[in-house]
Formats: sequence, structure tokens, C-alpha cells
Amino acid sequence: MNGADLLCETLVGNGVKLCLANPGTSEMHFVAALDRQPGIRCVLGLFEGVVTGAADGYARMTDRPAATLLHLGPGLTNGLANLHNARRAFSPVINIVGEHPAVHLPYDAQLTSDIESLARPMSHWVHRTACADDVGRDTATAIEMARSWPRQVATLILPADAAWNATRSMPPRARLAGPQGPDQLRIAEAARTAQRHGHDPPPFGACAARERARKPPAGSRGFCRIGGQRRRLTWRICGNLSRLALPKGLN
Repeated sequence: MNGADLLCETLVGNGVKLCLANPGTSEMHFVAALDRQPGIRCVLGLFEGVVTGAADGYARMTDRPAATLLHLGPGLTNGLANLHNARRAFSPVINIVGEHPAVHLPYDAQLTSDIESLARPMSHWVHRTACADDVGRDTATAIEMARSWPRQVATLILPADAAWNATRSMPPRARLAGPQGPDQLRIAEAARTAQRHGHDPPPFGACAARERARKPPAGSRGFCRIGGQRRRLTWRICGNLSRLALPKGLN
């Protein structure tokens, strides 16, 4: 098994069933590993913006992350606009970005770039894997970051030699955290803002407009205290804020 196989097995073992890809030569070992792995579906996108936009849309519809496969820094950059959308919507996305093998980097090939600096503005987490033995651990961490709460965009840089070298490491399980309960202080803050402007706050993120997000769980009364008074809130406010932090503009 090589590093690319380990990456695929870690994705599949942690519930990632879709990889949206616009690969180049640096990612061919991962493409071959995807062909050998029946547990994950690989879909080719003819432009990186299609790949990242589809990953964002898939996450919004399913609440599960898809992986993207992008070719080096320029390929990542072509997909940044929709990664911006995914980041603002708190969509879980796992980017796998290919990189030249370590021995080639000193020669500054035409597509060599500072991938970390390109990825950080549109990613919550960025990491470069060092070797084939680290691929499983780093992939599991990327999954943990993407599926943390609120959801995140995680970017893992995969050098070609880390993908093609052999490894005896086993695919690890990601430690996944469940959603946190609503923060009463933020609910009160949202209620004050809505009261001040005379309308409900807008829905935040992909989950907020869904039917299940608009219904209180059994036993919930939807009250909070504002200015010493006990007030009833619509569950739409509570449901939204139980999933996502209140934007800075609403204070």
C-alpha cells in the first residue's frame, strides 16, 4: 500500500464517499488509488471552480463533506471563489491539493507556488503532509476539522512522493464531535438585535432554512431573558444559533 491508497482508505473509513477532481500529473497516484477503491466515487470536473462549487453544494445538501482533488497551487487558486462561499456558509469541505515531490521543489518548476499562503484565506485549517507514513493521520485530522462544529474547510497538501511511497500505516479513525447546544448569550444578543431593527434575523448557513431546524426539540420552550424579562423566542432564531455563531455585524 502506498500513501495514496492510505489516503483513500482513511477517507472511506470515515464516511467520505465522494471525491470531486480536477487532477494533474502530480496527483496521478491518488487518481489510480481512487480507481482501486470501490467505496468512494470520483467525479471529474473540467474546471476547478466547478469542483469546489459542487463540493460546497454537496455539503449543503447532505451535511457531509466531499473531498476535492486540485492540481498544485494554481489549481487551488482557480477554485478559491467557491471555497470562499463554502467557508462563509460553514460547509464541510476537504481539499486535497497536489504538490511536487520534495526533491523537485528546489528547482522552482513553472507551477511551484506557496500553497499554504494561497489556501489560508479560504480555509479554516491548512496542513502539508510530510511523508507516506503521515498521510493517514493527517487525512483523519482534515476530516475532524471539516466535520467539527461549526463545519470548516480543511486543506491538506499532498506531495507526490508522499502519495507514491510505500507505507505500513493503517487508516485511522477520525474523532468526530457532535453539535453543541445553543449559546443562550448569543440567542439573547440575536433577540436584542431583532427587536432593535424590528425584524427577525436572517437565516445563517445551510442548515438554518431546513424544516428540522425550524422546529424545537421535544421539551424545548424557547425562552430567554432580555433585560431581566422572560421573553419567548421563535425557534427559528434558536435553531439558527444552535448551529452557527452570530456574525460580527449583528451586535
